[in-house]
Amino acid sequence: MRYISTRGQAPSLGFCDAMMTGLARDGGLYVPESIPQISHAEIAALSGLPYEDVAFRVMWPFLGDTFTEEEFRGLITRAYAGFGHAARAPLVQLGPNHFLLELFHGPTLAFKDFAMQLIGQMMQAALAKSGQRITIVGATSGDTGSAAIEAFRGLSNVDVFILYPHGRVSDVQRRQMTTPTEPNVHAIAIDGDFDDAQARVKDMFNDLAFRDEVRLAGVNSINWARVLAQVVYYFSSAVSLGAPHREVSFTVPTGNFGDIFAGYIARAMGLPIRDLVIATNQNDILDRALKTGDYRTDGVKPSISPSMDIQVSSNFERVLFDAYGRDGAAVSVLMGELKSGGFKISQGALQMLRDEFASGRCSEDETRATIKAAFAGCGEVLCPHTAVGVWVAADHLGATPMITLATAHPAKFPDAVEAAMGIRPNLPERMADLFDRPERLTRLPNDLATLQAHIREGIVH
Repeated sequence: MRYISTRGQAPSLGFCDAMMTGLARDGGLYVPESIPQISHAEIAALSGLPYEDVAFRVMWPFLGDTFTEEEFRGLITRAYAGFGHAARAPLVQLGPNHFLLELFHGPTLAFKDFAMQLIGQMMQAALAKSGQRITIVGATSGDTGSAAIEAFRGLSNVDVFILYPHGRVSDVQRRQMTTPTEPNVHAIAIDGDFDDAQARVKDMFNDLAFRDEVRLAGVNSINWARVLAQVVYYFSSAVSLGAPHREVSFTVPTGNFGDIFAGYIARAMGLPIRDLVIATNQNDILDRALKTGDYRTDGVKPSISPSMDIQVSSNFERVLFDAYGRDGAAVSVLMGELKSGGFKISQGALQMLRDEFASGRCSEDETRATIKAAFAGCGEVLCPHTAVGVWVAADHLGATPMITLATAHPAKFPDAVEAAMGIRPNLPERMADLFDRPERLTRLPNDLATLQAHIREGIVH
């Protein structure tokens, strides 16, 4: 199994190198050269298996010779041992033919834990074999950063620096990043929005001298291994509702396009998915792009679903690569135009995207109304991001079972949930003292040189 860049100018890599590299040296994102197929019989055989076994069977064809079967099974077991639910990703019913996939039972209460806990195990195992040390730099709109810090804190051969937009994450999200005491993890509050943080991380990867100096690695959803780990719960949940003998649909609240791209990969592998529905908040660039064919940034508007306050959806480049016939040169042109504000999607590429995805938008008032209605109708407490998904899914309900992804625990956004339904959700017992712990963070300007200097000084030697 080889991995190629969406911009066509970087060398192809095996799985381990693609995982450790993150962003390709030509600025592109790695994707599999081909997608392994899973037969209907193999999908049917997943029924009733523990989540860890499903993860092994879905991910194994992508790994090449990176790990032995025994090693990889052990990494999966350790990755999910700290989850707070035996099913790992349980389904609950919201209404007729509408189901919620709870992805918030991991250590930081967000879907990012499914990938980050496993990447932490895989990177640590690979580094132990090579004796090397790496520096992970990531940008977060809230959940990726806390999941990365939780996964890598205290590891002996990894330094982690997470950039988040100052004042634009929830208090719980911030404290999950700023209260760990291990010296190898660093939270950096930058002046700007998530797109600024994401842009500075990409700038560091594209500064090849700095990249090589600090042995830079990435764990944002630009990292293929992140996407691959998220493919698993599409299979586990679909099989629970009768796949492959019946189709299922998914609605995914998304800002950076990584979580729904994992569904696109699941479908390409053979999972019978009828509809893949993109759910956006008021920062609706993905919905606008599908409806108009114009992918154009419009400034980030802060919302009560802050993890989706994004205008530059990194993983959209991966699906554009397929939509443009895997033409790296064409994708490079589009990404160049994006730096100037946006681009028009060609008619053929737009038709492909519309064939693969539906989309919808949820306003702030609609988000609040959905939280209130879900609690009144079935006692389910939704985080604001999940509420965006539930609202958009309502327009796509029908004879096919719909699974909406619940991406975070409501207690990560207690102010927004309490304002919507009048009850403040509590953190799980293991996090009850989160607001008593001292914080450790550095606030820095949105300046590449300043950030690079801080990272050089902070690396554990």
